[in-house]
Amino acid sequence: MDKKQIGLIATVVTALCCGLPGCFSLCLGATFAIVGVIPNSNIDIAGSSDPKAAIGLGIFMLCGGIVFLVIPIVLAFFTLRKKPAEGPVEVIDGEVLPPAA
Repeated sequence: MDKKQIGLIATVVTALCCGLPGCFSLCLGATFAIVGVIPNSNIDIAGSSDPKAAIGLGIFMLCGGIVFLVIPIVLAFFTLRKKPAEGPVEVIDGEVLPPAA
């Protein structure tokens, strides 16, 4: 296997292991945050009926979901990007020319 194929497999695995829980966390966190601001809603988070607990948990889950979604994106960027081509350096009339792109 070459490095590009290993990078693609790692990206797919992290998308499944981090991306899907991140999406779930974003949806659930948004639900908790929205329910926390609805007046007279029936909230029960770990035995607390305080709306601040629902809002706090919702914001925490939103932040965690964003972190989990960024992991596969960063991994894909660093493993699947094209590296700059390294070629021979030409010297013409004493000037060093970079390799042609």
